[in-house]
Amino acid sequence: MDFKDFDALIDARTPAEYALDHIPGAVSAPVLDDAQRAEVGTLYKQVSPFEAKKLGAALIAQNVARHIESLFRGKEKDWRPLVYCWRGGKRSGAMAHILREVGWDASTLAGGYRAYRRWVVEQLATVPLEMQLIVVHGPTGSGKSRFLAALRRAGAQVLDLEGLAAHRGSVLGGLPGEPQPTQKWFESQLLAELEKFDHARPVYVEGESKKIGEIQVSEALMARMRSSRCVILQTDLPTRVTLLLEEYRHFLEDRSALNAQLDCLIDLHGRERIGEWKALAAGGKWREFVERLLVQHYDPAYRRSSMKNYVQLADAPSARVASPDTVSFDEAAKQIIELDSVPST
Repeated sequence: MDFKDFDALIDARTPAEYALDHIPGAVSAPVLDDAQRAEVGTLYKQVSPFEAKKLGAALIAQNVARHIESLFRGKEKDWRPLVYCWRGGKRSGAMAHILREVGWDASTLAGGYRAYRRWVVEQLATVPLEMQLIVVHGPTGSGKSRFLAALRRAGAQVLDLEGLAAHRGSVLGGLPGEPQPTQKWFESQLLAELEKFDHARPVYVEGESKKIGEIQVSEALMARMRSSRCVILQTDLPTRVTLLLEEYRHFLEDRSALNAQLDCLIDLHGRERIGEWKALAAGGKWREFVERLLVQHYDPAYRRSSMKNYVQLADAPSARVASPDTVSFDEAAKQIIELDSVPST
């Protein structure tokens, strides 16, 4: 779907519907809020469609009037908005009609959000297969997210899946105070990112498993990643410990949350080992705690998963990160970009 011909995208659905997913860049301007929609729906079922429509019309008129006085107040006569609701029917049609009566060239999205959602699913099944990907690998704590940022600073195209998923992809990967997006909103943002890329140039992406926290990565993108070229980030263990201590500082300040996450690993490592890790944390021996976690949990898991799932990893070139500072990551990024002369597959 191409929305470039419109000056604005207006989501006329309820705030709850908008929060679950919406077209990126769309403004929430509900013609009925959540409580009002429930009230109209109840009236429709329990009294009559006529009474429900009469109440709905009055509420829609009031809400659209408020949006015109606030959200749309400064719009010029040549403003061209595209309005959508769930099916592209009454809610968006009512708002667009009023906006056209004002004098604006308002249109509605045929099929509404449901048509948009079908399009997202279809695009995510095909667009990744057309892309040149270079997958960044390295054990936990090697600084892959910082490396992606350095690649972006150097002018490379970068797809940051963990940034879109609001999760670092490990058992301790949740971001403090930042819940993960819904699956649908993640996919909307992902497709919006994919559409920005020049397919004639490679896109760097971190090697991931099928799930990032609770978010599922699309099958087509995973398939393309697993068949693509790879690069390996080499970072020594002391530097990895330093990087993880910086990134997971919030866990060090919340022992109960840390212990809860460690308990998730009991089936894998047993209570005795988990108890040893908890004792190190309780004693403030953070560097030793993180080192144990890396060597005993993350590194074996990384070796099992990456070599099995990424077919070109064994032949991948590497870049070394000598220290946790930005300069070291920038140097590694430039080194990899200079090495990128291998034809894509």
